[in-house]
Amino acid sequence: MSTFFIRTATPRDMAAVSELLAETWQATYGAIYDAERVAEITGMWHTEKALRARLGQPDSEFLVADDGTRLGGMAFARAASDDRTLLVLHHLYVRPDAQGQGVGTDLFSEIAGCFPQATRIRVEVEEANDKAVGFYVGLGFARVGTSDGGIGLPALVFERPLGAFDA
Repeated sequence: MSTFFIRTATPRDMAAVSELLAETWQATYGAIYDAERVAEITGMWHTEKALRARLGQPDSEFLVADDGTRLGGMAFARAASDDRTLLVLHHLYVRPDAQGQGVGTDLFSEIAGCFPQATRIRVEVEEANDKAVGFYVGLGFARVGTSDGGIGLPALVFERPLGAFDA
């Protein structure tokens, strides 16, 4: 069990979430992509403005893991627009020094419970990110396909059913 509590993100969290994502992406993807590519992606997806735009989107939830002094992780999911029973997990990131403490599992459990109409959940994972692939497989996800991630990044697509008691 982690020392972080899970709560809904607020606009005041967006600077800390942006920082968390920059740190996490550099630690995770710095060995996969060059530093310029990591900076380009984080500059598109993880600015305060881009993150703030996700807050309050219909049929979505934006969570943070907070220990009272800093954020240790974040998650963002949204129900699929064409299939209300499908939950799409767009982001689940845990600060490198908080990994292995249950933060990711806690975030997953909480976000999965926010969508009672969802019967399954999907996530795309960079195929070279072995740690993330292991995390999702450990949560019961199975590979169902591949994707270019929407911007030409190779990704594996994983799904798993959602039940009354999850993770």
